[in-house]
Amino acid sequence: MKLTSRLLKKIIEEEVAKFGEMETTEDRAKDTEEVDADEFGTGKTAEKHIDYMKALKIEELRLRKRLAKIQETKRRFAIERKV
Repeated sequence: MKLTSRLLKKIIEEEVAKFGEMETTEDRAKDTEEVDADEFGTGKTAEKHIDYMKALKIEELRLRKRLAKIQETKRRFAIERKV
C-alpha cells in the first residue's frame, strides 16, 4: 500500500476524530485550582502533594495487610477442603 497525501489526510482525520470534542480554555479554566504566587514560594502546594502521598502510602499499607489476611484465610480453607 502506497502512502499518498490523500491517504495520510484520511488517517489524520480519523485519529483527530478519536479525540472527541475539544474543550475551550474557558471550560478548562473552571476545573483549575487558583493558587497565589506567594504560595509557590512557601511550598504549600508541594506540602499538600506530599501529605496526600503519605496518606496514600498509609492506605496502601492498610490494604496490603488486609489482602494478606484474605489470602491466608483462602489458603487455610483450601487446605481444610483437601483433608
